[in-house]
Amino acid sequence: MPGATEFEQPIDIAIVGAGIVGLALSLGLNHRNFRVKIYEQSKAFGGFGGGIGFSPNAVRCMQLLHPQLVEAQRKTATSSGDPKNPNDWMVYIDGYHHNSADPNDTEEKELFRLYTGRRGFEGCVRAQFQDELINLLPPDIIEFGKRLERVVDRGDDEKLVLHFQDGDTAEADAVIGCDGIKSRVRKLILGEDHPAALPSYNHQYALRGLVPMDRAIKALGEYKARNRHIHLGPGAYVITIPVAHGAMVNVVAFVTDPQDWSPTDKLTAPANKTEAIEAFANFGPAVKGIIGAITENSKMLDKWAIFDSFENPAPTYARGRVCIAGDAAHASAPHHGAGAGCGIEDDLALASLLVNVSATLNERGKTKKAAALRAAFTAYSNTRIERTQWLVRSSRFLGEALVWRNPKTLRDFDKCSEELTWRSHKIWDFDEQAMLRDLVEEYEQQLKME
Repeated sequence: MPGATEFEQPIDIAIVGAGIVGLALSLGLNHRNFRVKIYEQSKAFGGFGGGIGFSPNAVRCMQLLHPQLVEAQRKTATSSGDPKNPNDWMVYIDGYHHNSADPNDTEEKELFRLYTGRRGFEGCVRAQFQDELINLLPPDIIEFGKRLERVVDRGDDEKLVLHFQDGDTAEADAVIGCDGIKSRVRKLILGEDHPAALPSYNHQYALRGLVPMDRAIKALGEYKARNRHIHLGPGAYVITIPVAHGAMVNVVAFVTDPQDWSPTDKLTAPANKTEAIEAFANFGPAVKGIIGAITENSKMLDKWAIFDSFENPAPTYARGRVCIAGDAAHASAPHHGAGAGCGIEDDLALASLLVNVSATLNERGKTKKAAALRAAFTAYSNTRIERTQWLVRSSRFLGEALVWRNPKTLRDFDKCSEELTWRSHKIWDFDEQAMLRDLVEEYEQQLKME
């Protein structure tokens, strides 16, 4: 696809949401000379600085979107094991069964392992990576405190008008919603009462925390603290991944929850330390030790509800000159660790299509900008929907398998390993060049229908 160019007809893009997907998209579009503005509802950046990892497909798409994205990722990433000789495996271990005669025995039996490829799935602190992206963008590109209410389409010869809760308005040729799992833009595309307008609770919550490396070593032992491990058990499991260049361990503990959680409520709720400890009371000393570490290091421990779009997937990601990307389009549970990476794929698709829109306007003078943008967003939706919604379904499957409750795998760890391996490689071995070719073909088809 064509790269950066000068446009005879400038295209103004409004991005709603300044999470990683929105920031990466804005960086890619700015690199391609589009006029971009980000509207973020929060008053400023902040919040939980948990860990995040990017799979190989995400890193390849970052390179195509803007090489500086990869530089930012490498700058903040932490290798598993020795940085000079990284351990490129994810190791799945039995965190439940243990030597009951020795309450201090932190040994855990290996069940299976997954090769991630050279420097695959390196962990970083989300806030640090986000800061790196912000530093790469023009200082005036983000407007904070802008909660979107509606988008008004005044016709093909006019720009769209964004109306915000504070009474302000803004204009743009196109609007891209990167506003997360409770996306306002998704509601505007599908309708307020559409079943897919809100996500659904998958009856799991997560306890998350960053633990200093020396404390993690005390709980897990040095090797497990410095290398990626997934500690499995019935109804719950724990991920431990080194981050912050080996200074910290990112801990994410998933717990099955029979209770309901309304999608209109906040996605976090206070969790008392007793509740957290009781969820893993029957696990081995290593797991109980690391859960103890996140509770003792947290002044306030929260549980994070896991919502996704599994029960009510969006039938489309676009309507007119408005579309959605990342969690706003296809929120998945985090068990594959691929949600943000899939959003980066969306970003590459959109940036590439918008370059084609500009080429169409430069080379085919009779084509209206609005028509070309509609064709591009429809092509994006049609091309991306199958893969992204498969990820949502597969993440649900894996979330059940890792807590030994999936009827297809239960405690058959050979089957679990087999399922994990092929599903992971379907994500990682993505052919982004084929996607780019498919997008061009679909865009041309949609343009003929305008």
